[in-house]
Amino acid sequence: PMGSERMEMRKRQMSTTQETPGAAQAQHSTGNRGSNACCFCWCCCCSCSCLTVRNQDEERARRTSHELQAEGIPNCEESPAPTLEEVNAWAQSFDKLMLTPAGRNAFREFLRTEFSEENMLFWMACEELKQESNKSVIEEKARLIYEDYISILSPKEVSLDSRVREVINRNMLEPSQHTFDDAQLQIYTLMHRDSYPRFMNSAIYKDLLRSLSEKSIET
Repeated sequence: PMGSERMEMRKRQMSTTQETPGAAQAQHSTGNRGSNACCFCWCCCCSCSCLTVRNQDEERARRTSHELQAEGIPNCEESPAPTLEEVNAWAQSFDKLMLTPAGRNAFREFLRTEFSEENMLFWMACEELKQESNKSVIEEKARLIYEDYISILSPKEVSLDSRVREVINRNMLEPSQHTFDDAQLQIYTLMHRDSYPRFMNSAIYKDLLRSLSEKSIET
């Protein structure tokens, strides 16, 4: 009987020894899952505040861009093909370039190559705002323009000085068709002085001019 009791005790000890590493490993694995609940920052919660803010900002930027595009900002203005006379006139002044949809489209294509297309998009949005008369529509479009082109959080923010920004912030208290007039003029001047000279020397303009000149000679 004493031998049997010793054998039984040994079996229990061996069983306990085998179970202990497994339990420890399970506990360790559980602990790891808890500490790695958030893989982007040193916190143990599943709802990381930094990720929440980041995701909200990204979602807001995507939503703003989509909403503004849905409001009627076209990818490309509809226009007939420019004539040789029109393209030659673009070289005479920036105003003549901006007066025609074909001119704006060609210039916008050039701005896209310089990663400054937002300047033209902002100018076009301001022009569209001026055509509105409904107060609620004006307020909504002004808000979208502000979020997409004026806000420092926007990837399409245009370059404006502090004075103009202060004017906009005051105007946004009661938005109107002319809320962004000062900003629109500043961006127009920037495109005129900075981008327009380079556009006139660009392959986009020269290729278009050469193509139309060749067609004119053929006819």
